[in-house]
Amino acid sequence: MANTLRARRQARLSRSLGIALTPKAAKYLERRPYGPGEHGRARKKQDSDYAVRLREKQRLRAQYGIREAQMTRAFEEAKRTKGLTGENLVELLEMRLDALVLRAGFARTTAQARQLVVHRHIMVDGARVDRPSYRVAEGQLIHVHQRSETMVPLQVAAAGAHRDVLPMVPPYLDVKLESLQARLVRRPKRSEVPVTCEEQLVVEFYSR
Repeated sequence: MANTLRARRQARLSRSLGIALTPKAAKYLERRPYGPGEHGRARKKQDSDYAVRLREKQRLRAQYGIREAQMTRAFEEAKRTKGLTGENLVELLEMRLDALVLRAGFARTTAQARQLVVHRHIMVDGARVDRPSYRVAEGQLIHVHQRSETMVPLQVAAAGAHRDVLPMVPPYLDVKLESLQARLVRRPKRSEVPVTCEEQLVVEFYSR
């Protein structure tokens, strides 16, 4: 029941933001490519500049499944980092442990990736890490705890079952899926990160 309600919420949010946040939501969007609610099919008036920036910020937040406070902290760090703030923001979010667990194919959705981390099934360089927001450093190895490798969801992942619904493994990750191991070989580049976002609009939202 809880999973069904969560799936419906994700589908509704996906329709509202115009992006598929989960494989199930992608199917909903194929059937109903318009916003939720009784006025979802109605032609909308043009959004204000603020509304456009707000929606873009919400889209990025939703794709990483993070709270507003986490997003704000990431933006402040991105602003202090050398380079383009918008690109820095996406690159920093992509180095979260839960994001990389998803990209590696250990999980099917962001929520599932976060659950694996919180329940202490994921290790980084041999140490258990239970914080989804943990920042993985270049060269670090992400792997599944030996006692967790026999769990059915992880055996399914190791067999490559999620590859049909996930983007291709990005070049900043070296993945050995059958061993449930992935190494962050270098910092991600914005152009390689498989998220849908006009990050400059997000920068403008926070800089208003």
